[in-house]
Amino acid sequence: MRTDATQPFHYRGYDFMCTAHPVDEATFQPRVLCLRGNDSVQQVELLQDSDAYGSLAEALRHAEQQAVRWVHDRTGDGQGRF
Repeated sequence: MRTDATQPFHYRGYDFMCTAHPVDEATFQPRVLCLRGNDSVQQVELLQDSDAYGSLAEALRHAEQQAVRWVHDRTGDGQGRF
């Protein structure tokens, strides 16, 4: 079985670790861990918000998009600033 893929992601003062965990031989589940942020946020794992993806790259891209949405939700900026 394939191994996890992990990459750091920084957005607007927040540091994340984005991961894609293999579900089976054909799919990856994106996961996001917020390590720290501007507002003294403690380490927190974001809730899974999607089904598994068919490629590693898609799962990691979704994890980054989820992190961006989470920051916008916390800062009240909405999602219009992509």
